[in-house]
Amino acid sequence: MTDEPPLRRRPTEELPGNAPQHPPSAQPQPAGEGADPTNGGPVPLTAPRDGTPEPAATPAELAEVVARFAAGTGPVALDAERASGYRYSQRAYLVQLRRAGAGTALIDPLPLPDLSALDAVIGEAEWVLHAASQDLPCLAEVGLRPRRLFDTELAARLAGFERVGLAALTEQLLGFTLEKHHSAADWSSRPLPESWLTYAALDVELLTDLRDALDAELARQGKSAWAEEEFAALVRTGARPPRVRAEPWRRTSGIHRLRGARAQARVRSMWYARDQIAARRDAAPGRVLPDSAIIAAAELDPKDEKTLLTLPGFGGRSVRRLARTWLAALDDARQLPDDSLPVSPAVEGPPPPHRWAERDPVAAGRLARCREVVIRISGAHNLPPENLITPDSIRRLAWTPPEELSEASVAETLRGLNAREWQIGLLTPDLTEA
Repeated sequence: MTDEPPLRRRPTEELPGNAPQHPPSAQPQPAGEGADPTNGGPVPLTAPRDGTPEPAATPAELAEVVARFAAGTGPVALDAERASGYRYSQRAYLVQLRRAGAGTALIDPLPLPDLSALDAVIGEAEWVLHAASQDLPCLAEVGLRPRRLFDTELAARLAGFERVGLAALTEQLLGFTLEKHHSAADWSSRPLPESWLTYAALDVELLTDLRDALDAELARQGKSAWAEEEFAALVRTGARPPRVRAEPWRRTSGIHRLRGARAQARVRSMWYARDQIAARRDAAPGRVLPDSAIIAAAELDPKDEKTLLTLPGFGGRSVRRLARTWLAALDDARQLPDDSLPVSPAVEGPPPPHRWAERDPVAAGRLARCREVVIRISGAHNLPPENLITPDSIRRLAWTPPEELSEASVAETLRGLNAREWQIGLLTPDLTEA
C-alpha cells in the first residue's frame, strides 16, 4: 500500500476497491462544464496537487530527484512519453515519477540518458505503471528496470473491468477525470509546453491510489495470486525490445490489394528505401512516405518522375525531393530476376483457423471445443478470454496435442507455451477433456 494520502474520490457511489479517503484540502479544484461534484459527477483533475514541476535536465537536478526519491517511501508511480507517429525510435522523451514523501518529478532523458542512479534508489520498491509493456522497453534504455511492479491496466483486465484506459479507471474508481488530449503529441519537441508537462505529471498523480483500489478488488475476487504471476512475468520479459519480423514490409497497409510477386517486390523495395531514410532522419516511416503511396506506386509502377508525382501521397514537397529515390527503388524491383521475387513465407505453427476444416477436420473440432472451454471459464471468472490464455496457445494445443493425452501432458504443453500456473490450473482439466 502507498504511504501517501490518496486523493478523495466521489463519495456518492460505492465502487470496487473501497479506496481510503483524502483530507478535503487535497481535493483538486473542479473545472469545466459537467464537473459539479455535488451531484455525484466526476471531478476533472486539472493540476497536480503539488504543482507542475520543471523537468530535470542537468546532472545536479537529477541528483536532487535521486535524493528525494531515496528519502520517499512506498511504491513508485512511473510513466514515460514517447513520440510514436513522429519518430523512428521508440525511446522515452520524458519520464515521470511520483512517490510518497518525494512528490512528482519529471526528467528529460535527452540530456540525461543514464538514469541508473535513480534506478539504484527505487529499484527495490514496487513500481506502478499503466500498460507497463508499452513503457518498460524505453525505460530500460535509460537504465530503469523494475524488480517488482503493479500494472494497473492488467490488474483491471484481470478484475473484469470493461474499460481499462487510465482515464476510464480513475473516473470509475476514484471519481476524477483525466484529459488525454496530449497522448499523441510529439514529445520529442523542445521546449515542452506547460500544458503538456501538467498532463504528464497528472499521468502519475493517481497511479498509486488506483493501484490500491485495484489491489483491493483483486483480493475481493480472489485473484491476487494471479496478478502476482502476471506482474512477475512482466518483470522477466517486459523490457525486451519487440521481436523483429523476418519480412516487416509485408505489413504495409493495403498490400492485400496487390496481385503478383513482382508487385510485392516493388512494395518491398520501396519499403526498405523508406525505412533507411526514416532511420537516418529519426522520423516515423509514415511521415516520410505513407503506406498508401507505396501501394499506389506498386500498382502503377511509374517509370518517370512526372507520372510518379501524380500518384496519391507523392504531392508533398519532402516526398517530391526524394522522387529519384522512389524511382530507383521501383527500378531495382523491375530488374530482379524471377528467382529473386518474394515467395509466400513459410507458416510457423498452425494454419489460419478458417482453413482447419478442410485441412484437418478432427483438429478443427478440437479447436472449437477448446475455444468453448476458454469462453466458459473466462466468463465464470469475469475476465477477458485473451487474459485467461492467448489465442495462439489454444490454436497450437489444438493443432498438435500431446501424443500421450493426460492432464499432466496438457499442462506441460501449456507451460511450454508460456502459460502461467494459475492459467494452467484453471484450464487443464477441461482442455484435456475437450
